[in-house]
Amino acid sequence: MLRSMRTTVVLDDDVAAAIDQLRRSDSVGLSEAVNQLIRAGLRQVPRARRFRQRSAPLGLRIDVSNVAEALETLDGAGGR
Repeated sequence: MLRSMRTTVVLDDDVAAAIDQLRRSDSVGLSEAVNQLIRAGLRQVPRARRFRQRSAPLGLRIDVSNVAEALETLDGAGGR
């Protein structure tokens, strides 16, 4: 299905250069070049950023091997 849409779009210089380069290399018209570049961009899957856990020393010295005891130390005896 061919749908035609006319609109004015202002292209950045690098985008216009990419369109011109594609038009010359593939001998295609403006619309075809724009469509090819848009489709290529839509197919790109963003790379997942590597997770990095950040921590900062808080100066606390609590043994957390016993969770109940650690909570009592942090919250106080009546904290529960």
